[in-house]
Amino acid sequence: MNLDFLTTSYDYELPKELIASHPLHPADSAKLLVYDRKNDTITHTTFSNLLEFIPKDCSVFLNDTKVIKARIFGFKASGGAVGLLINKPLYDNHFLVMIRGKVNIGTKLFFENDLMATVIGLNNDGSRIVIFEKNEKVLNFENLIKILESIGHMPLPPYIQRDDTKEDEIEYQSLFADKAGAVAAPTASLHFTPELLELLKQKHDTYMLTLHVGAGTFKPVDCDEILSHPMHSEQFHIPNNAIPILKSNQPILAVGTTVTRTIEYFSRTGQTSGECDLFLHPGNKPQRVDYLLTNFHLPKSTLIMLVASFIGREKTLEIYKEAILQNYRFFSYGDTILIL
Repeated sequence: MNLDFLTTSYDYELPKELIASHPLHPADSAKLLVYDRKNDTITHTTFSNLLEFIPKDCSVFLNDTKVIKARIFGFKASGGAVGLLINKPLYDNHFLVMIRGKVNIGTKLFFENDLMATVIGLNNDGSRIVIFEKNEKVLNFENLIKILESIGHMPLPPYIQRDDTKEDEIEYQSLFADKAGAVAAPTASLHFTPELLELLKQKHDTYMLTLHVGAGTFKPVDCDEILSHPMHSEQFHIPNNAIPILKSNQPILAVGTTVTRTIEYFSRTGQTSGECDLFLHPGNKPQRVDYLLTNFHLPKSTLIMLVASFIGREKTLEIYKEAILQNYRFFSYGDTILIL
């Protein structure tokens, strides 16, 4: 078996103290590891120096999704406490959610502001399908978001082992977050300050696209062979102004794995909206994205496999080992890597 297709080949040891539980201030003081594929060189710098390394002639794509307050706490009719994480809207005002605790079809869950959820489906992967109501009126996504703004919590990733705070409502959100729907932030974007973002727009053509990051982004690959992993899907949209660039030969820097997957999905299908379920790995390499800016990702995750699709599995693990030796901070609030 080719080692590139074995899940254990993407494992690495990470000291717990390198898992970032809070962002740095200012945001662009985070470390930046620059890997130049052509010269096989590593440069250690800070995110504030990012523009010194981005090739002059490339366009930059960002994800303008906005994280919703997707985590809510309530109780069952029996009185038992319950936690619910909204993943994404489905059809006919149905929602895909994760519920902590045992529930059956027909179980009703009660939350603040007279919000009620009824379980109408149980999926084999542990997710649930519910409808939300308030005062006996079924809620659509827009109406539900308004309620979540007052009763919901920011859905910090499971490896950030603390309660969310008011600060997270700002810091776990990109400066250009606009279209509500994500339950996880496109974390490479969290390092921009207003000043650095403005300079980026002055020096490079920048484009927005939308991919609503789902809870599946944290789902570990728990099968022996990566090709057996059931890849999650996430809603995406590419605006018309971005399509000519994507169809051209213009070099592209993708800010984040979400941007990469969206562009690569378009490159393969021509679809500008829908559900993206593309799994990038060394056996399915990028066709359109030239450069990648991203954070450091979980062992045995589809995201580290995406990084390996750019530079290979062995080089990925080598760079991660170097980052650990240099005390880089890992995961959502952690440091970054630029692949050139």
